[in-house]
Amino acid sequence: MDQSVIIAELARNRDVFHSLLAGASATEYTWKPAPDKWCLLEIICHLYDEEREDFRARTKSVLEDPERPLEPIDPVGWVETREYMAQDFGLVLDKWVDERSESIHWLRSLASPDWNKACEHPKLGKLSAGTFLSNWLAHDYLHIRQIVRLKYQYLQHLTGESLDYAGTW
Repeated sequence: MDQSVIIAELARNRDVFHSLLAGASATEYTWKPAPDKWCLLEIICHLYDEEREDFRARTKSVLEDPERPLEPIDPVGWVETREYMAQDFGLVLDKWVDERSESIHWLRSLASPDWNKACEHPKLGKLSAGTFLSNWLAHDYLHIRQIVRLKYQYLQHLTGESLDYAGTW
């Protein structure tokens, strides 16, 4: 696949996430359908950390020095250790938009990157820079789906109405 297509989609998703999340009230961005599920605030904090410390950092690491071990990350643990629920939603959203812009700028600045360069992931085996790039976009799609589902559930919670007329989820 032409990686420029993936990069363009990552750039478009910056606007998709912003449109889905901007303007949410505190009640909406802290609402959870169940105690073990994430709210919008936790999702944007996760996206912010993943943008900087997972996808961009790991793609860059593999392209620059595939023999260098990957820095360990703890996305699930970060929810508590980084106190996601105490973060400022609007500020984190703005910071994520800035980080995504930085990622796109960096990706577009690469001159003939070797997307086949690969590192050894401690659990998943050999992963190429192209694999990281493709999974970066897939990660976006998973969280777009999660956000849309959460907004649907929140609407149902707020209204108490059956939403079956709209179609089945």
